[in-house]
Amino acid sequence: MNPFEMVVMIVAIVTLGSIIRGKTNGKFGKRYQANMADQIENKQLRSEINDLKDRIAVLERLATDTHSAAALDREIDKLR
Repeated sequence: MNPFEMVVMIVAIVTLGSIIRGKTNGKFGKRYQANMADQIENKQLRSEINDLKDRIAVLERLATDTHSAAALDREIDKLR
């Protein structure tokens, strides 16, 4: 094998390797970005669920509390 053929083979191997790596990184990169977006959305949804649970707990406490109507009005005003 002469030096010219060796250089052509090395260039061909490097080029094929770059093409293969580029295609696989594109697929895996998109999956990673989609996974990160899902994780961010999950955190936001969990936060919203926790806020709603807190609000429901307050409403349940107000509904089952045995205080007078005036005390209930004060509690509702305090929550605003």
